[in-house]
Amino acid sequence: MVILAVDYGDARTGLAVCDKNEILASAIGTIHERYEPLVIEKIKQTAADYKAERIVIGKPVNMDGSVGQRAEKCAEFARNLEAETGILCELYDERMTTMIAHKSLNMTNTRGKKRKEAVDALSAQIILQDYIDAKNKKIG
Repeated sequence: MVILAVDYGDARTGLAVCDKNEILASAIGTIHERYEPLVIEKIKQTAADYKAERIVIGKPVNMDGSVGQRAEKCAEFARNLEAETGILCELYDERMTTMIAHKSLNMTNTRGKKRKEAVDALSAQIILQDYIDAKNKKIG
């Protein structure tokens, strides 16, 4: 099934999608918007464009496993997105994804505006790849 991943942020929201065989996640872009209803509308359109059957939203869990204010905000966002799209929205632990994305961008020497543009979509890609790898491991 095609799965859309969302790295929800206050100013930017990264998006990624996987193939229908759930093998490879690919970053597809960043939404530059702060107003949640507009973010939801843009994700809804993206989900329709890619024919997504599930949406995975990064859940920012603290390193000690506790859930803070940001994770609660993401959970509320997931509920609102699911109500608006009618697509099952699942939260997935995103610990370390932004750090991994920054390390990857360091390795490719991506700096400045290009880095800001890429980090959120790359984080969404990492979230989704981890999600599908974990899901496939349970099946296999």
